[in-house]
Amino acid sequence: MSNKFSKSMSRADVLFLSAGAMLGWGWVVLSGDWISKAGFLGTAIAFLLGGLLVTFIGLTYAELAAAIPETGGGLVFVQRAFNDRLGYIAAWSVLFGYVSVITFEAVALPTVIDYIIPVDHQLFLWNLGGWDIYLTWVLIGSFGSLLLTSMNYFGIKPAAIFQNILTIAVILIGLVLVFGAFANGGSEHTNSILGEGVGGVMTVLIMIPFLFVGFDVIPQIASEVKAPPKVIGRILIFSIILAIVFYILIAYGVSVGLTPSQLEVTRLATADAMTNLFRSPVFGTILVIGGVAGIVTSWNAFIIGGSRILFAMAERGMIPKWFAYIHPKYKTPTHGIIFLGLLGFFAPFLGHSALNWFVNAGGIGIVIGYMLVSISFMKLRKTEPDLERPYKIRNWKLTGVIAIILSIIFITFYLPGMPSALVWPMEWLIVFGWYGIGTILYLFGSRKDSVKKFKDVSST
Repeated sequence: MSNKFSKSMSRADVLFLSAGAMLGWGWVVLSGDWISKAGFLGTAIAFLLGGLLVTFIGLTYAELAAAIPETGGGLVFVQRAFNDRLGYIAAWSVLFGYVSVITFEAVALPTVIDYIIPVDHQLFLWNLGGWDIYLTWVLIGSFGSLLLTSMNYFGIKPAAIFQNILTIAVILIGLVLVFGAFANGGSEHTNSILGEGVGGVMTVLIMIPFLFVGFDVIPQIASEVKAPPKVIGRILIFSIILAIVFYILIAYGVSVGLTPSQLEVTRLATADAMTNLFRSPVFGTILVIGGVAGIVTSWNAFIIGGSRILFAMAERGMIPKWFAYIHPKYKTPTHGIIFLGLLGFFAPFLGHSALNWFVNAGGIGIVIGYMLVSISFMKLRKTEPDLERPYKIRNWKLTGVIAIILSIIFITFYLPGMPSALVWPMEWLIVFGWYGIGTILYLFGSRKDSVKKFKDVSST
């Protein structure tokens, strides 16, 4: 298959794309829940355990992305190891995580704007999940979706430059909070916030796949990277480690910046912790601005990655060919970008309650995709031992087995009966609705002819 995309992504572009996708806005809006439910120690344990899962999964991705640098990532790996049906399930599952982030950010944007500039919203629409939804509030998120969609429509390089600048801003502002925590924080707070024990740790743990799915963007754009394949694998692993350290440090900053009583009433725990640590609301506003930058970085990254997944599926005839259109001038999969932009545009109509729905529901799709890629990693090691692997994992059997086992364990966390089970009806309806849409698209895609054509081209 010939590469229809331009090789315009530098090593720095790839690193900031992945890191920006993983850091995002979750560290600002969710940190209070982490500390309330698990305390700092429990939160750190959750991120270390979840980070362990993501690191082992990341190692399998790193080897495969370096060996098979084609647009599509997990879809390509699973299809090559097994068949196009399993490849489709893997791709659609990971895309679920991408879409959950895109919709999450569309809802998060008006939430954070309200924090910076309180607005008396007008034109009441409806109440959903105990939250009153106003048209003026919705339009903030919808307008943001239009801006991000437009930016990606006109080429990946402008979007990458924008990503680099904002990711640096997110990291620097996060480090200011950490500096304040070590310089001015009260360490006694970390001892008094014990959380809810194992249940609290698991509540944080199931958010990890959602928060870390950003590394998966790298395999999606591997064919657009101006760097040796081996470097792609190294960047992927480094970005995961960077995100783990960042999240744990942020959790520490919040835990020492707020007392237990303050945690109970805070609207944005990270911003309020920053205000307390520096004794000035200006610093809280600065942190929220960093949060806005995080919204844009993750939103931008998943539009880039998600549109490439849609393109790869359409090229293989798994979904309608419409998604495979590449703009002749801008070299971007514009139809996929428009589709994802529309999802972001309408997400704010679900209101603030949708934040947790998207986080939790999208997580199960991500882990299913991880599991299938891990199994494919093991299969390809046996069926294609001579495949050139520029980034080669030494203890591949142990790595693959651990990645598969951890993926299965994580899937069980979402099931009924577990302390962290998905909530009925909204979260399960989102899951069933997503896979229902995927089934319809698969059935109506011109699959057989396109798959045959793709295989014929690939073999030449």
